[in-house]
This record gives sequence, structure tokens and C-alpha cells, in this order.
Amino acid sequence: MALSLEWKSGQWIKLGTADVTVLILSEEYDPSVDRVVTLLCKRDVPVFRADLGWFPQSLTLDAEFSRNGWDGVLRTPDREVKLNGLRSVWYRRPTRFTFPAGLSRSSREHAEQEARLGLGGVLTSLPLTWVNHPQNDADNAYKPRQLAIAAQCGLDVPRTLVTNDPDAVRRFSNCVEHGIVIKTLGANVVNENGERKVGHTHRLDRRELDDLDGVELTAHQFQEWVPKRHDVRVIVVGRRLFAVAIETDDPDAHIDWRANYDALRYRRIDVPVGIADRIRDFMAACGLNFSALDFVVKPDGRWVFLESNSNGQYGWLEPILEWSVSDAISTLLAEGDQW
Repeated sequence: MALSLEWKSGQWIKLGTADVTVLILSEEYDPSVDRVVTLLCKRDVPVFRADLGWFPQSLTLDAEFSRNGWDGVLRTPDREVKLNGLRSVWYRRPTRFTFPAGLSRSSREHAEQEARLGLGGVLTSLPLTWVNHPQNDADNAYKPRQLAIAAQCGLDVPRTLVTNDPDAVRRFSNCVEHGIVIKTLGANVVNENGERKVGHTHRLDRRELDDLDGVELTAHQFQEWVPKRHDVRVIVVGRRLFAVAIETDDPDAHIDWRANYDALRYRRIDVPVGIADRIRDFMAACGLNFSALDFVVKPDGRWVFLESNSNGQYGWLEPILEWSVSDAISTLLAEGDQW
């Protein structure tokens, strides 16, 4: 357990887990958060759970700065927590600030900016264990940056092109052995005219390479197709790794396993020692305490890094494999370990 000390009455006093509170910032419905809260309660660790969407109407900040840093409280109509009584923060998909109806667009934009810079500025300056710090989450959203850091840490990465030039796509395709795929740089879900559209990783055929209309409109990510034995998802919590092989006989799911969850088979595997060390180096370089990393395992057994989702889902794997990722997260939050 990480050592936590407080200066009281002329001496250092060791704090136990029950002396400090875990702050969880999450949307109200999240079964993964529910499981972690239950485990923390079993440890007698106090939890203050809130959604940023409650601010400013039902979540209040009262914070004052002195030479000792920020102090004050976060308050809801039912509870409050002292900022100097926090040990760690789980920043887990909170919703956006919600303002009273009737504000003009300009007033709402101004209020949202002030909320982000004020509430966000106070919270992110607190010297706590973050899972994950919002700034590191934001940096990790840049997939080209992920690939660069992964390569620097010794992980194999696919040849990748980011462009809005159709001719560059054709040139790139001619330079790789097994063809190319197109994949999104951000979220792969788009809501258009009330219809939810999902963009899975897609292998481009010759006809599609001949007609790349629309590529010029924005940046796109293209990668060499990596022949694979199977996919692997690695859930990283602190320094602990939970790895699952994802196998399928479905052609679409073989390209992108998210295309058909019903066709997937899972089995727990160990991460090779050399890969595990490089994953931990990657997490430290990114300043992350949690992430879901996706790999391809080639027919020769070599692991190839694809991407990192620092707010990735893991809950559907726990009952299948009887893992306790939730227990690892609760331990990290309770004990306050960090990179």
C-alpha cells in the first residue's frame, strides 16, 4: 500500500484508506463504476461520486487558494467532500456541464468555458492519483501520437499514413505487401439525421482505391494490413496487465472484432515479458494509470500495437473470464499508487 502521511500536532501521522475519499466523476449510469464503488465500500473507503453534468445546478464548488494549495469543498444537495480529504480521482466518462434553460448561445458558451477552466482548473491541479488525468486522456486521444510513443518504447507498430491526399493513399498502397485499411482517428460512431452509423476498420480493394472521392475533405488514417493469428486486448491498471485473445471465424470480425461481438471467442492469455515491459513503458510515457490497448498477433507470434483507448470498456470481459479488473481499479484508487 502506498504510504500517505499528514502533519498533525508536531508529528507525521500515517493515514489509512478510511481517512481519505475517492472522487469518482462519471455519468450516472455506468455498471463498471457501480462495481468499483461496491468494492471500495467493502474496503471502508469513502466515495464521493458525481457527474460533471450536475455542475453548476446541483454540484457546487467552493475552493480557496493559499500557499498550501487549493482547499475547499465539492457539494451536492445531499453530500459534500473536502478537497484536502481526497486521495484519488477516477475520471470515467462524465457528461458535459448542464446550464439552466434560457441562456443565449453566447452566454452558454461563455459559462461552459468558465466552468471548464474554473472547476476543471481546480480539480486538475490537485496532487492526487488520477485514473486518468484529463490532460493525459486528451493527449492520448491523438492516435498518431500513440503510435510514435509506442515505437519509442520498442513496440512494433504498423506502417501508417495520415493524409487528405488521394494520390498519397494510392502511393502508400503500392508500398505495402498486404494492402491497406482505413480506420477512424477518433470515435467510430456518427449520428446523422437521427441514424447511428458505425465506421469499422475496412480493407480497401482496388475499386475503392480508384475512387477515393471525399478523402480530400479531412484527415484520414490508413494503415498496412497486418496478417494476424488473432487480436488481443490488454487492460492495464497501474502496473497490472489483463490480456485476452480475441478469435473469430467471421470475415468482418477478423478485420475489426467490433463488427460482430456474437462471433467472438475469448481466452485469457499471458503477455510476453518483453511486451509487458514495453507496455508499462508506454503507459508511463503517456502518464496513464488505465487504458485498453489493442494488438494484433501475427502468424509468427509477433505482437503489433494498434491503439490505446484510455477510457476503454472492459466490463463485458469480466464475467466471461472471471477477472477482477474492478478489484484492481479499486485497489489503485484506494492505495493511491501512480506512475
